[in-house]
Amino acid sequence: MRSYSFFTIVLLCVAILIVDIFAFYWLQSITKLLTSSFLKNAINIAFWFFNIGLITSILILKFRLDHISHQRKHLLITSLYGLAISSFIPKLIFVIVISVLYFTNYVFADKESAVIIPLVGLFAGFFPFFVIVYAIFRSLYRFKINSIVIPFKHLPKSFDKIRIVHISDIHLGSFNARFHIFDRAVNMINQLDPDYIFFTGDLVNNFAAELDGWKQTFIELKAKRGKFSVLGNHDYGDYFEWNSVTEKEENFEAIKKFQHDIGFRLLLNEAVIDEINNERIAITGVENWGNPPFKQYGDLQKALNPVNDILFKLLLSHDPSHWTNEVLKDTNIALTLSGHTHGMQAGINLKNKSWSPIKYKYKHWAGLYNEGDQYLYVNRGLGWLGFPGRLGMRPEITLIELTHQK
Repeated sequence: MRSYSFFTIVLLCVAILIVDIFAFYWLQSITKLLTSSFLKNAINIAFWFFNIGLITSILILKFRLDHISHQRKHLLITSLYGLAISSFIPKLIFVIVISVLYFTNYVFADKESAVIIPLVGLFAGFFPFFVIVYAIFRSLYRFKINSIVIPFKHLPKSFDKIRIVHISDIHLGSFNARFHIFDRAVNMINQLDPDYIFFTGDLVNNFAAELDGWKQTFIELKAKRGKFSVLGNHDYGDYFEWNSVTEKEENFEAIKKFQHDIGFRLLLNEAVIDEINNERIAITGVENWGNPPFKQYGDLQKALNPVNDILFKLLLSHDPSHWTNEVLKDTNIALTLSGHTHGMQAGINLKNKSWSPIKYKYKHWAGLYNEGDQYLYVNRGLGWLGFPGRLGMRPEITLIELTHQK
């Protein structure tokens, strides 16, 4: 909330209040069906107690942000965000549905049938409420393994059936030191027996302090041929007003050092070569590169120069926009792994078809894409940011098996 002006916060509170007023008006059409005056009054009091309390909490938090620790600040903001979403959206739907039903019933139908309309409106409001609650309390940490096999004609035979675990967007600050939850993901990854673990950025939300206590958890991740990582846009600390350049640099260096301490090779516009039976592949990684307003720290050509003679190349690049702008057709990189989008933490996945509102911002937002012999996989992320829930977009662990196509 620090990045929003006081005027913006006030507008948000006004919007919440307006929807509350309309929702309360239509709520009376439901409570009038009750015979108990005590129950009616209790519902009305509870309605306004919660809503005024929510608005008051948002305004107080806006004033007190500078006096709250980073971790507690994040916890408070996301908690209020979750409450606001779970309250505002169901009530907005309730108001829209019941208003439309009353209008159409008034114009086209017998007014005596209007008794059913409040109940339909109530269901229309409660259904999205329960869906959002499920997204917050059930789906948020239901880690899902998505397995794919990708064939390549130019994959060296010695690397046939190589197993890659791809993870992204952990956002450790959002876990709020709940190590036992992430332990489940670690166990799932290790059971896949990967040759490589590739992490494509956003280890934290902003601060190196989010890493406190997590070292032992990440050391437990096992990969037979190595663990590699790149930075995401949140790892640079660009979304916070630091007291000095030195403070920001120290935060950044601590985040990079942590990755070394847990056994990950952090690729900063560079590449490493792995060899089996005199056959080689290149594992390339770039710093964050995204379309504005995201920064373009990545230097793909710098990373590729030492490995231009390697026929088969992998690329770790946090933002999938990079694939379209600099990788596809301009290089011979076989497989690019990205994250960043989170699948917007909300969407629909039915068999081979997926949809999310994020598709209107990112052409490549989740899953596998290819053009010709070049592939991109966009991981939906293990953690979360902003809204503390996942709706139809479970946190993802990707198992990729590369095969040599004869």
